[in-house]
Amino acid sequence: MSSPGLKPGRGIFRRKPIETISADCEETGLSRSLGLWQLTAIGVGGIIGAGIFSLAGAVANEKAGPAVLLSFLIAGIASAAAAFSYAEFAGMIPKAGSAYTYGYAVLGEVVGWLIGWDLLLEYTAIVAVVAISISGYFNELLSYAGIDLPLWMLGAPGTEDAGLPPGSYKVNLFAMALCLFIAFMLNLGMKSAARFETFLVYLKVAVVLLVIGVGAFYVNTGNYSPFFPFGASGAITGAATVFFAVFGYDAMSTAAEESKEAQKHMPKAILYSLAIAMVLYVLACLVLTGMIPFDQIKSESAFASAFADVGLPMLGAIISVGAILGVLTVMFTFMLGVTRVGFSMSRDGLLPAWFGKTHPVRKVPTRFTWLIGIASALIAGLFPIGEAAELTNIGILLAFVVVCAAVIVLRYKRPDLPREFKTPGMPVVPLIGIGFSLWLVTFLEPLTWMRFAVWFVVGLAFYLAYGYRKSKLNN
Repeated sequence: MSSPGLKPGRGIFRRKPIETISADCEETGLSRSLGLWQLTAIGVGGIIGAGIFSLAGAVANEKAGPAVLLSFLIAGIASAAAAFSYAEFAGMIPKAGSAYTYGYAVLGEVVGWLIGWDLLLEYTAIVAVVAISISGYFNELLSYAGIDLPLWMLGAPGTEDAGLPPGSYKVNLFAMALCLFIAFMLNLGMKSAARFETFLVYLKVAVVLLVIGVGAFYVNTGNYSPFFPFGASGAITGAATVFFAVFGYDAMSTAAEESKEAQKHMPKAILYSLAIAMVLYVLACLVLTGMIPFDQIKSESAFASAFADVGLPMLGAIISVGAILGVLTVMFTFMLGVTRVGFSMSRDGLLPAWFGKTHPVRKVPTRFTWLIGIASALIAGLFPIGEAAELTNIGILLAFVVVCAAVIVLRYKRPDLPREFKTPGMPVVPLIGIGFSLWLVTFLEPLTWMRFAVWFVVGLAFYLAYGYRKSKLNN
């Protein structure tokens, strides 16, 4: 049935009428078990991770100095512009898939497909990158305890292999095990998995509050001068770097069909999670740059080394453990996100129906979850962190562009649709999200563009050969 003001479209730009989406959600097979604060915890779990425990120190030391807090504020404002758009859609279309679903419903099937296809790769790569990062922390802690693991299992091929015979093979075994562990937890069912995630998020926030509370007593305000050691441009450049530490709500929004009262809770959870994360980021940056001069901050272990410098090495060890457990929640959120995007694409007929099969008891897409767990484990085990990281970022930025553009189109094409939340400052706020995302795309390396282009072409070929014909809208 055609919707007034927004016609279904034809060919590759056909759109699924928004009115039918809620009806589809009732036949999903997923279990609605997530409340507001569990959703918020998943969002916080996806946002707060390496941003506090390592990225803040690296940006302060190399790009912004004490102005790193402005870097986070600028990035947070830009991210909020996209978050408002996500919140409006989440309250209006409570369906799994997030940016894929929103793009499909408003801009057309091929747009939704390409965004979903990109997110499949990039969310999976984020899971792998975080696993590799945690593996590094874990190995360092074991060395402090006097435990030395075999060198062949401590890194991917191509990483430093001093001490191994020539031609020896390496694999990051711990990172692979982490990816499979997260897949296992997600397959236990959303209620059990959410309890695990919520516990880790509370623990992570407690560690951050401990850092802020204790560190505040060691702040020397003289360390804030000069505030712009790299100039004002340094804070802006830093914002481009830390922007990737202030999203995560986008992956959380893929769990809309597993939320109780999704239309009310999802918009609140998106905004609450970003607000909580930004407050903690700014306070942590104030403490870090106040405790020691910015040029003495160690990029890899900023807070742990800062507390060691002021005579509290045990607290630094506690922070390292908290960092490991805290960053683990990022893996959970993004693996949850990618499995729900794939599930939604399968249900729409763009991927084989086999992938979207849910477990009859646990009500989760078991097959696709294990597939992502294995894929992320292979990336984590066989690729150095730099190469794995180059698979991320561009698709997420393009998803932000699509969602911000779609919310503008839908507001003016379908003003009659009921909205639990409305993006303020329309259309200026979404345009800020579009502009900032496109600006950040220009910072990406040429190799990132090349890999994106290859994945884009493969995805388009698959869509034309399979998805276009098998799509439920084609029948």
